[in-house]
Amino acid sequence: FWKPVWFVLEGHVGLRLVNARHVKMVPGRKTDVGDAAWLAQLLEVGLLRASFVPPPDIRDLRDLTRYRKRINQDEVREGQRVEKVLEDAGIKLSSVASKTLGVSGRLMLEALIVGERDPDVLAEFAKGKLRSKTVDLARALSTGRFGAHHAAMLRAHLDHIDYLATTGTQLDRRIAELTAPYQRALDHLVTIPGVAQTTAEVILAEVGPDMTLFPTAGHLASWAGLCPGNNESAGKRRSGRTNPGSVCLTDALLQSAWALSRMNSGYLSAKFWRLAKRIGKKRAAVAIAHSIIVAVWHMLSDDVAHRDLGADWFERHRDPDRETRRLLARLHD
Repeated sequence: FWKPVWFVLEGHVGLRLVNARHVKMVPGRKTDVGDAAWLAQLLEVGLLRASFVPPPDIRDLRDLTRYRKRINQDEVREGQRVEKVLEDAGIKLSSVASKTLGVSGRLMLEALIVGERDPDVLAEFAKGKLRSKTVDLARALSTGRFGAHHAAMLRAHLDHIDYLATTGTQLDRRIAELTAPYQRALDHLVTIPGVAQTTAEVILAEVGPDMTLFPTAGHLASWAGLCPGNNESAGKRRSGRTNPGSVCLTDALLQSAWALSRMNSGYLSAKFWRLAKRIGKKRAAVAIAHSIIVAVWHMLSDDVAHRDLGADWFERHRDPDRETRRLLARLHD
């Protein structure tokens, strides 16, 4: 809700967006009536820290990437609704075809909508490798009770999917236009293993290209909500849950981390499995996301591409005395 006021005053006076959590920690009065005066006094004595507000072009890019994410999620939901209609009609297409909404699947669904019910005719719409499964397709399509109601529902879902796909293409085109001035930064980001072009665009939209706004890589990781919590009392470590951060950025980095878990080479992949054995896969994914955002800060600050340390980095830099101590401890046990 700060944006309307910000847009009115931007360019006329110096603006600073303040984190309410930081203000609450500053000693002094804090009531609804005296908020404005108290904030003015804190600003006057330099006790307010400004939150990160990206420039207008990055804010526009952020709106587009976030909306594209919602469009993709809606498209997935519509695909699930198509599956629900087929299941209700007794059509077991997904048990044979890996992609119900692929080229072959769409041709079969369109034929069902216009009235074709012969399973052998429907199976002949298969393309590519699916041609070898025409017998199974005919069997999967012959068990249904596809009626006019299912045809109407399916038509609505497919039209919505086509609309979402068209909207997504338009957003991709607009995002490409806004990221053109930052193409060098994007070229660096996609060199990180597991980071695709869309993920690089999300990173750029969320953190911006200017890393001077974050004094260190740790500041960026903390702002992104990817630093472990520090909750210790009476010498006892409690929950190390991360602080809230940018949800879109966290989701994109976690997707990259899970993609790295399926790779068999590279430093980050080796680090994931090394950590997963000790702390579990989910926590290991968060740790890899932290490593990626730290690498992003260094790459954008130094204007360099990613340099992989190699999957054998841990083996080459392992402390030999540590292994000896571990084996001796096992003997004593």
